[in-house]
This record gives sequence, structure tokens and C-alpha cells, in this order.
Amino acid sequence: MLEYNLPKYLPSAEELPDSDETPVDNELQELIPGLLKAILLMLWSERMDWLFAIDMGIYYHPDKPPIVPDGFLSLEVERFYDEELRPSYVLWDENVVPIFVLEVISQNYRKEYTTKLDEYEALGVLYYVIYSSRRRRKPHLEVHKLVDGKYELQEGNPIWLPEIGLGIGCERGNYCGVTREWMYWYDEQGQRYLTPAEQVKQETQRAQQETQRAQQEAQRAQQESLRAQQEAQHAQQESLRAQQESLRADVAEQRVQQLAQQLRALGIDPDNLS
Repeated sequence: MLEYNLPKYLPSAEELPDSDETPVDNELQELIPGLLKAILLMLWSERMDWLFAIDMGIYYHPDKPPIVPDGFLSLEVERFYDEELRPSYVLWDENVVPIFVLEVISQNYRKEYTTKLDEYEALGVLYYVIYSSRRRRKPHLEVHKLVDGKYELQEGNPIWLPEIGLGIGCERGNYCGVTREWMYWYDEQGQRYLTPAEQVKQETQRAQQETQRAQQEAQRAQQESLRAQQEAQHAQQESLRAQQESLRADVAEQRVQQLAQQLRALGIDPDNLS
């Protein structure tokens, strides 16, 4: 943890430069942390105790330039101060050291494996993550964890970060229309959390499936209704046929009675005919 030896009177975040004015070397330095932040905005949408900043200066002393990582995460801080948001991250105001810092290496090496590692170690950042897609013989992703004041390289992909409740890793995917290796957040079982675009696509597919299921249920209900109508018509026809048979039997019985009366009038007993 950094030992502070600060002046009595300190400037606020609004009085300090909000950037080192150094342009990024590559779009990936914005897109990769931007993707991680976009996933968190959906994953932690109900939480207001976290900040994921991109290319924001971390001030640890008013007379020294800020450290400006490509991205960093702080927990147990106010997510928003006001509608103007944070211009920079000032440690003597926040009183919380970032728990996670990300550096994306581009064509221009910026001492991520030496000076910056020492700076984040001295600052007390728990996880220092370095990503370089240009590495051939070593893993593209390095996760350094602060153990007894020194960074220790963690192994695996993804790597579970219990203090954050997330895993970090990289794999091929599509973001902003670009198919390549990207960094993602993972759950404890190693399942990747979806990007916002993937979640929208998943929800759209689910809605389409629900619509199709509702249409199929409506068709099934119509078929059942038609079958019920046919059954009712058949029952009506059977009832009509039974009525006709009963009427026919009544007519035949009446004819038999009339014939019996005629035979009796002629002196013939219809019950004793042989």
C-alpha cells in the first residue's frame, strides 16, 4: 500500500487535469476496456458502488503526474458524483485504491512490464492485468495479483478474481463488427458473460421464439376449436339420425296397430296367426 506524505491543503478532482493528453496508440486501448465496461454496465446495472474508468488519471500526489491506465475498476465508491461525472480519480478524495488495473499493449511499449508494474505495486492495486495480442510464445493475458506487497503472476484463462466476484479472460468473439480475440468477464464456473449486443440478440431470439410458440398455441387452439365444432356437428347428426330412427319406429308401430285393428274387424285374431 502506498504510504502517503501529502501536503495539508490538497486540490480537488475538478482542479486537476483530467488527462495526460497522450493519444492512444491503437483502437484496442479504447475498445477492450470499453467492452469490459459495457458488460459491467449490464451485469451490475442495479449496483451503485463501483466505477470502471477508461483512460482516466489516478492522482496519488498533487505535485506528481497521474498514472493513466487504459482501464481500472474501483469498488465501494460512488458510481456517480453528479451529472458532470468524474474528471479524474483522486485518491485523497476517494480513499479507495483501484482493485483492478488494465493495460493494453500496442505497437509502442510503454513500460507495462517494468515501471508501471512497480507503480501499481507501490500503489497497492490488487490485480494488475496486462493484455498483448502480439505475443507469440507467452500468453496474451497476464494477471498479476498483489501478495504480501509483491505481484505474483496467476495462471489460467479465464482467471477467477474472488475479491471482485468475476473472472477475467480472453477468447475469440465479435465486438463492434470486428471478429478477433477480446477480453471478457466470466462467472466462477468459467462461463463467459454476454456482451450487450449478444444479450440483445439473445433477447430478440427469445422474443421471436415466444412469438412463434404463441402462434403455434393459437393454431393448436384453433384446430382444437375446429375439432370440437366437428365433434358437435357429428353429435348433432347422430342425434338427428336417432330421432329419425325413433320416428320411423313409431310409424311402423302405428301401421302394425292399424293392421291388427283391420284383421280384428274381419274376425281374425292377429295374435294367433300361423
